[in-house]
Amino acid sequence: MRRLPVYLLLDTSGSMFGEPIESLNNALSGMFNTLRTDAQALESLFISIITFDKEIQEIVPLTELVNFQLPEIRCPQSGPTFTGKALEFLELKVQAEIQKSTEDKKGDWKPLLFIFTDGKPSDLQLYNDMIPKIKAINFGTIVGCAAGHKAEISFLKQITEHVVHLNNTDSQTLKSFFKWVSETIEQGNKSVDSTDDILLPPPPSEVNLVI
Repeated sequence: MRRLPVYLLLDTSGSMFGEPIESLNNALSGMFNTLRTDAQALESLFISIITFDKEIQEIVPLTELVNFQLPEIRCPQSGPTFTGKALEFLELKVQAEIQKSTEDKKGDWKPLLFIFTDGKPSDLQLYNDMIPKIKAINFGTIVGCAAGHKAEISFLKQITEHVVHLNNTDSQTLKSFFKWVSETIEQGNKSVDSTDDILLPPPPSEVNLVI
């Protein structure tokens, strides 16, 4: 079975401290519980979680869903949002991890990328430098999520046309968003033999697609 790599890039800067990071942990737990009920996902999905604040951490390396264990995600009480540095780290990981097709063996399906942030990049120059490099990877889809009223949608729109906005970062809203993420991943899993980008499923009321 060919792999479908999924990368989650999660903002854990100081503004996520407290209830938002607790809500994020609960929502992610629910998402992975949902994915584990999908037999096809259990066969093909590989998940990586990278967090970014003042530091970039690969808290879960690319791991088969059946063996995936979600650690508790934590964040500092304050600090910058190094989104550009996170994209730089992500590019290196993807280039090293994605298996390309050869004459003898088919490689991975196009990877999927989900970027979650409640702010804007603190390292804007590096962020701008990384945009064409991330686009060049040819992800099956990139979904950007701007959570809360302080999140800057315009920066995510520079990377992908698939941007959603959440009005806040409470538990119910994040659960709805990551449930939709799981549906998007499952849709990608069913569309892996297509050469086109995957079609996103209709979002719930808490998730606002940005046109």
